[in-house]
Amino acid sequence: MEKDLRQQKTAIIKIALFGPESTGKTTLAKQLADYYKTEWVPEFARDYLQEKWEENKHICVADDMMPIAYGQTALENKKLETANKYLFCDTNLMVTKVFSEMYYGFCDPLLDEAAKKHEYDLFFLTDIDVPWEKDDIRDSPEGRETVFSVFKQTLIDTQKPYITLSGDKECRLKKAVSIINDLALAKENDFSSDDFVQIYNRGISFDTILKQLKNFEKGIAKSSLIRPATINDGILSLSQNEFQEKALFFDTQKEQFKIKKFVPASGAATRMYKFLTAFLNDFDISKETINAYINRKNDKELAIFIVGMEKFPFFETVDKKLREIYPDFENLERDYKNYYFIKLLLSPDHFNSANKPKAVLPFHLYKTHIANPIEEHLNECVHYASSKNVSHLHFTVSEIHQDLFEKAVLEVKDKIEKPSGIDINIGYSYQNKSTDSITIDANNKLVKDQSGNLIFRPGGHGALIENLNELDADIIFIKNIDNVIQNHIEEITLYKKALAGILIEMQQKVFSCLHTIDRNEINDNYLEDILLFLKEKLSIEMNDDFNKFTFENKITKIKELLDKPIRVCGMVKNEGEPGGGPFWVINDKGVSSQQIVETSQVDLTNKKQLAVLEAATHFNPVDLVCATKNYKNEKFNLLRFVDQNAGFIVEKSVDGKTVRSYELPGLWNGSMANWLTVFVAVPLITFNPVKTVNDLLKAAHQPQ
Repeated sequence: MEKDLRQQKTAIIKIALFGPESTGKTTLAKQLADYYKTEWVPEFARDYLQEKWEENKHICVADDMMPIAYGQTALENKKLETANKYLFCDTNLMVTKVFSEMYYGFCDPLLDEAAKKHEYDLFFLTDIDVPWEKDDIRDSPEGRETVFSVFKQTLIDTQKPYITLSGDKECRLKKAVSIINDLALAKENDFSSDDFVQIYNRGISFDTILKQLKNFEKGIAKSSLIRPATINDGILSLSQNEFQEKALFFDTQKEQFKIKKFVPASGAATRMYKFLTAFLNDFDISKETINAYINRKNDKELAIFIVGMEKFPFFETVDKKLREIYPDFENLERDYKNYYFIKLLLSPDHFNSANKPKAVLPFHLYKTHIANPIEEHLNECVHYASSKNVSHLHFTVSEIHQDLFEKAVLEVKDKIEKPSGIDINIGYSYQNKSTDSITIDANNKLVKDQSGNLIFRPGGHGALIENLNELDADIIFIKNIDNVIQNHIEEITLYKKALAGILIEMQQKVFSCLHTIDRNEINDNYLEDILLFLKEKLSIEMNDDFNKFTFENKITKIKELLDKPIRVCGMVKNEGEPGGGPFWVINDKGVSSQQIVETSQVDLTNKKQLAVLEAATHFNPVDLVCATKNYKNEKFNLLRFVDQNAGFIVEKSVDGKTVRSYELPGLWNGSMANWLTVFVAVPLITFNPVKTVNDLLKAAHQPQ
């Protein structure tokens, strides 16, 4: 036997099966070779040791390790000559290395070096969830968990690209084929095996990655605005009496429904304190005054913060801590007091405000306590989002913040539930990592960190359509975490209930139409009534081609239009807030519809589109009530109603360099693009977000 441990170089994709004894490596290698009509490399040690056993009942000893290594290498190199695109290796030198270290306490340096050098495009780590099968040369089944952990740790320590395969042999084959096909695609597109494994472990299909790359290359088509949705042209306007009637209708109907409130609350409050963080990074108190800094930077936000400092709900708490840390605080100059206040507020060792989620920050100062957004949302739940004395509240959170949420809920839940007589059930979910996006640089190259790992970025709030899709509820209120106020809860309740009342009315009419269609009871007069309902209540008007349809095809078309999730969206007057608004939009098929459109979805270089955008009269405050079940009381698959072409390319900064990533169609933009939509004008009192800490100084967030 030739004593050579070098691998032949090849363009063949090599897959190594890696794991303890009796974990299905041979079975899978044969299956894959048969599936791809190529070669597989058997385990040289099996024949070598079987022959030893049959000759003189000798078992494997340390001196067998190198002959096995030489034989395995030669066998693999030989199989390469006839392999077709892929080669599946039942074992490899890394397995020999592990067994040598486990059984004999050492590994020949030549074997150790060769095992680490041998390259495979992917290792399949075979799990121990298959039955042990005894034969003459296998050890005992005891300690399989320990042995498996050794194999796994070896791959980690040697930085080999691996994916664990579990399940029965049919399941493993199906999973392996899917992975191998994606791996081949990755290789064709210049992704390394390490890149591929990182993408796979995040749960992102490689097809999704290719679509992201295509979006980066070609860009994403902008929305085509026709005109703004305005009062009586897409936006329903109600009198105060009508709002009260709709709210009362909701109260009479709500016991029939399971009601839930959905609050997107992921991420830290970094942007809320952005101007204060910039101040601390750029200001040197030994070299200039704060006033000089404000003038130099034209920092109006900082000026407002300092002037209004004593009105913030957290002022007394921070001030008290300052006096503990600095015994002579009272004697300090005003600049030093303000500087230390801001520093303590953001300090990771103290209040750490910018790194906490908005949900747990102090928002409102009451006579008896300070309330955070979690408390305010629970309070809103018992006012309008309950039925049968039960309210369901769901937060989307970052995994690292869930403990903070649970602690905050525990502190206030009883004091809200007991007086109201309503039980509040709290649920949490995370934004799925499979919705993340890769990041590219100005040359469309993958961006990696200093360790060589791909940089992924969250796919935006549009990713939360998956979280919403998992909820079991008949009516779902959606409201952002920071849109809560200290006062006027009765007014907020009125308008939220009114939107829900409108939703229920719409749903009842839609369901009635669909049931009538199913009973085949549609006549020409009823058809005209449905068309009028579509036009006047849902802003859906048929084009001229509809009149050419047969009667049966008209009914089919109407059913297709009506059998969708429904959303009723509150809209407030546009007062220059950044964000989206209601518009009439035409798609690439020439169909017009009402959509919530973000500024980033509009081609601002197109003067006509810019003029339409600037003519908007209303703004989207994310004040939605949704119905996500169909007329048969089945949950819609909300992912079917997403406009996949409505994503965003966003620019960020990494290490001072501009990079780009892809964001999914926004939750209330492209993700709900194909829902039935009703826009309703609601008062500004319903919209009081806290985008920066200074917003807490506004009247709606201050004690009366």
